[in-house]
Amino acid sequence: MSLYQEPLAWDQSVIDRYDLSGPRYTSYPTAPQFRDDFSRQQWLEAVARSNRSGKPLSLYFHIPFCDTLCFYCACNKIVTHKRSRAMPYLERVDREMALQAEVFDTDRPVSQLHWGGGTPTYISEDEMTWLMDATRRHFQLLDNDEGEYSVEVHPGRMSVGKLVHMRQLGFNRVSMGVQDFNPEVQRAVNRYNSVEQVRELVDVARDQGYQSISMDLIYGLPLQTRASVKETLDQVIDLGPDRLSLFNYAHLPHLFKSQRLIHESDLPSPQDKLAILHEAIERLQSAGYVYIGMDHFAKPDDSLVKAQQEGRLQRNFQGYSTHAECDLIAFGVSAISYYGSTYIQNAKKVEEYQTRIDEGRPALIKGVRLQPEDHLRRAVINQLICHFKLSFGQLYERFGINPNQYFRDELAQLAPMVEDGLIEVTPAGITVLNKGRLLIRRVCMVFDQYLDTGNQIRYSKVI
Repeated sequence: MSLYQEPLAWDQSVIDRYDLSGPRYTSYPTAPQFRDDFSRQQWLEAVARSNRSGKPLSLYFHIPFCDTLCFYCACNKIVTHKRSRAMPYLERVDREMALQAEVFDTDRPVSQLHWGGGTPTYISEDEMTWLMDATRRHFQLLDNDEGEYSVEVHPGRMSVGKLVHMRQLGFNRVSMGVQDFNPEVQRAVNRYNSVEQVRELVDVARDQGYQSISMDLIYGLPLQTRASVKETLDQVIDLGPDRLSLFNYAHLPHLFKSQRLIHESDLPSPQDKLAILHEAIERLQSAGYVYIGMDHFAKPDDSLVKAQQEGRLQRNFQGYSTHAECDLIAFGVSAISYYGSTYIQNAKKVEEYQTRIDEGRPALIKGVRLQPEDHLRRAVINQLICHFKLSFGQLYERFGINPNQYFRDELAQLAPMVEDGLIEVTPAGITVLNKGRLLIRRVCMVFDQYLDTGNQIRYSKVI
């Protein structure tokens, strides 16, 4: 049995020592390193590098609207019942696409497209059609169903008709934010979706030919118990999603105002939270799901599993991805792009975003161009977090360094992890052992040259 298919090892004493706070490494450098003085000229230079690369494109659209407030949510969102607010925002997104299309080589195919939020399905079917038509005017979308075109949905706020409509628009993947099926937990976080609602959507999605159905769950929510989470997991497993994410709820009410509506006394204790995770992992693996890494599971025949086994997996702002070859252009408030060796973030407040677009300016407010050292460490972290191994020979071929000498300080820091059986270090490279896979973020942190270990309040716990 390969490492990827082995059941995860759980060593409580080791977890207690290494379960610190740290980045999720959806980017490297991480967002705190993005610079406020990023200029229009730097943006244009990044676009030029992207055009010269000829890479296919990945498009992300941030649609921030929700009609109800989920108390746990840390997303950039606008909670409103005024549906009339959506179209003026979408019109700005269209103008942002036009501005980008003026400078990008848009003959490149769009291999990947994703709508996130917020709740993207907040917008009406007519508005969905309008936005997809606008996207097709500016970019070369694929019409043969070979691209990965995905959308996030709140199943409790989702109609069957809208799911059918999105399939007709070209979406072929759907991610459902289930979070928890227990009624008491749902009341505690103000998010509702029944098993029956989700089952109906799953049946329709399969009937309509959606290629992948993913579900998100959260552990550590108020009023959750080991028994209640087991019941939710049994119901989810019965629904049979192709992929499943089991996210850690990080209670940070000083950063996210909505979380102040959660009673801290209702949260599981740290010990119970870890027990919930342990039992959830065992339950999912016994049901046949493969642990991809960083909260993600998939069925053995899923493309994520195949990409991991073939060394093609990468990590980005949507999580794990099979499209490492794409340049990502992101649209909408707070959206983050990556192309031309550069991360670029849009304005975080919708008013500033819309004002910039109205003035004919790019919506960007921050960015950072990767330097040679960033590329090296980004490659190291990506290999470890996606594939649980690092070949020093490949690093030498790609970057011309002797890793044993170049990373001698980092390798010294890894020595306790070697002693604890988390990793194996040889002259040929690093292998993350079964006991270390859950703690992969902690391994990656050793190679993060920007990490300030004395100031971790903005990060969630590793587990």
